[in-house]
Amino acid sequence: MEQETGRVEAFSDGVFAIVITILVLEIKVPEEHGSDLWHGLWAQWPHYAAYVVSFLIIGVMWVNHHTIFGHLKRVDRPLLFLNLLVLMVVSVIPWTTSVLAEHLKDGEAAKVAAILYSSWTVIYALAFTAFWWYVTRVGHLFHETVDKDGARATRMRFGLGAIAYPVTVALSFFSATLALVAHFLIAIYYAANQIPIPLVVEEERLESASDLRK
Repeated sequence: MEQETGRVEAFSDGVFAIVITILVLEIKVPEEHGSDLWHGLWAQWPHYAAYVVSFLIIGVMWVNHHTIFGHLKRVDRPLLFLNLLVLMVVSVIPWTTSVLAEHLKDGEAAKVAAILYSSWTVIYALAFTAFWWYVTRVGHLFHETVDKDGARATRMRFGLGAIAYPVTVALSFFSATLALVAHFLIAIYYAANQIPIPLVVEEERLESASDLRK
């Protein structure tokens, strides 16, 4: 299914693009007029904050997804379903973002909204971790240039989100705003600290190819 890799990535890119666009559509035009419009614009600051954080989260997801597919030579049926699982979870983020933004200034409701938002990021982290663990489990989908053992060694670091995001759930019980700030910092960390997929040194690859010919 080598020819299918591009189709799967193109389909996934389309879903990411739609999801990330829906985020801004959730920011409504203020109803105020005249000079009161300034107040109306400022009153929507929770929507702006939630938008920026969710945009970063989805953006980092897309970068990681794109990086992985750039190293895949083929796809198989289990990977297709795991990819659909990742996309399903990503598609819900605009809704959790909207719930959080709408209730961020609403006392106890803000905590409930933050718990929902944070819990869903945990689900996403687990879905993406399962996706990566399957890709590296055997390594049969990788290009020959990928160091399969090296890629397998990145599993724990790649799955740090499954540890970091539960912390945001705990923070949500105390402060929704603090939980949102934590999500922002995690997204910034992943954006600035991408995990490279190790490649086989050219000499090693040529030696391996030579061994196969013997």
